[in-house]
This record gives sequence, C-alpha cells and structure tokens, in this order.
Amino acid sequence: MTNEKLDDNIESFLNYLQFERKLALNTLYSYRDNLVLFHEVLHHKHILSCSREDIEFFLKVVAQKEDSTRSHYLTVIKSFFQFLVVEQKILQNPCDFISVPVISKKLPQYLTIDEVDQLFDIPLNTPYDYRNKAMLELLYATGMRISELIELKVQHVDMLEEFVHVFGKGNKSRIVPFNETSKRYLKIYIEQYRPLLLKNSSSDYLFINNRRGRISRQGFFKILKSLCIERNISKEISPHVLRHSFATHLLNNGADLRIVQELLGHSNISTTQIYTHLSFEKIHKDYAYHPRNKKEEN
Repeated sequence: MTNEKLDDNIESFLNYLQFERKLALNTLYSYRDNLVLFHEVLHHKHILSCSREDIEFFLKVVAQKEDSTRSHYLTVIKSFFQFLVVEQKILQNPCDFISVPVISKKLPQYLTIDEVDQLFDIPLNTPYDYRNKAMLELLYATGMRISELIELKVQHVDMLEEFVHVFGKGNKSRIVPFNETSKRYLKIYIEQYRPLLLKNSSSDYLFINNRRGRISRQGFFKILKSLCIERNISKEISPHVLRHSFATHLLNNGADLRIVQELLGHSNISTTQIYTHLSFEKIHKDYAYHPRNKKEEN
C-alpha cells in the first residue's frame, strides 16, 4: 500500500485486511488514514498500552465531525484492537463498552426516469461520446458500483446471453443482466470505437481513457460532472446516484427485494431495504390522487 513507516501493529492489521480479508484498496486507505490519525492524536503513544480513556479522548477530538464519520472512526479502531486481542497482543479490547453514535439514516438520492433520459441524451460525435454513452447505459442497466465498472474487462461481457460478470467487494463475483439499450451501445463502442481509442495498443479493460489505459474513478466523475453541465442538470449527481436510481426504479416497478439485493451485490438485505422507503414515498405521492384525499372546505 505504501512505503511510509507505520506502527508495526497497525501495519500487521492492514496486511491482514489486505491479504486475508481482501478488502478493497479504497477501504484499506480509509482504515489506514483513520488509524494514523488516531496514533498522531495520542502523540504516538504505544498502541498496546492504549486505554478506553485514550480512545474516548480521541473521539472527543473528532467530535466536531458528523456522527457518521465519528462512528466510522470507532468501528475502525474497535476492529483494530479486536485484531490485537485475537493475536494475543492485548488481553481486552479497550473499545468495549464505548457506544457507537446513533446515526439517522438518510434516504439515498436518486434520479427520476425523466432525469435519467435527460442525462443520457448526449450528442454522439466522437469515440469518447460513444464510450461515455456505453458506460452510462451499462451503469444504470446493472446498478454496478463505479469501482466495479472501471475494473470490467472485455471478457466479462457476454453479448450473446446479455449479462456481465461483476467482481464486487471482497472480490465476490455475481452475474448481472443488462438490457437491449445498453447492449446496443456496448456493441457499437466495442466493435467500432474502442479500437480507435486503443489505436495500436491493447488492453483487457473494457473502458479506455485518452492515454489508452483503464479509465479511473476520477476520470468518470469528471465526465459525469461535465455531462450534467452540458445537459443543464443542477442536481448533484454521482455514479452512486445512478446505482440508487437503478434500485429505486426496479422496486417502484414491482421488482422483488431479494432480486434487487442480488443484482446490487449486497450481502445483507437490510442494506437493500433502504430503497423500499423510496418506493413508499412514491406510493404516498400517488395515493394523493385518491378522490377522498381532498380536504373538505368549510
């Protein structure tokens, strides 16, 4: 991950997460940053001698942050010390009996179907336009995470059976179907425009950047931001908003929650259930059309 010298115990924990738990690189960086900050705030006090009071002091230091961030810090630190307990470096987890802040869940933002149509209605003039169109259509058709999309390779796409082989968190794989619209633009991109982007080079990755390498998360974010400006969309849109839109639109149109869970790659259905609240919002909105719903005039 990095050549920077860390505390040996932190480094051992990160190696465990990387090689045994097989956590995604972004998650590893997040854990590392949290633990480095924790160690710095405690003035590099020896990790094995940290007490509950030390951890509570650290949490007070980050108390100005929102509850979700503070909760994440505690989750990371608690799992780190639990690792040290298992490794028999310490006898007891000093995080025991420290409560995690209660976080009120926010409903995920999503686009309406009209907003999706507005965003996706882009002029197709250059190879990059066709690549962007194929990426957007596939992302919305499958509900993939952006990290999953950029890691796709050409061999992961089955045009005949109309599905994509996705590798998610913890390198767990799943099969996700895609629709006729995304198939049409994928076919055009792969057969006609991807070779133009590659020029005389080669790559296994499906989506190619202007340097003939794999497109990055940052690259996709810039594309999406630019498209929002071009399409006069003021709503803040991220790749994850398209994932939320995918799940919400499926449920609003009668899809089974378990199927949506499988398509999204959620290990726990409770993660998927947040989208049912969005469906209920639509139900309440539509119910307003009931003729008896009008208030009586005095």
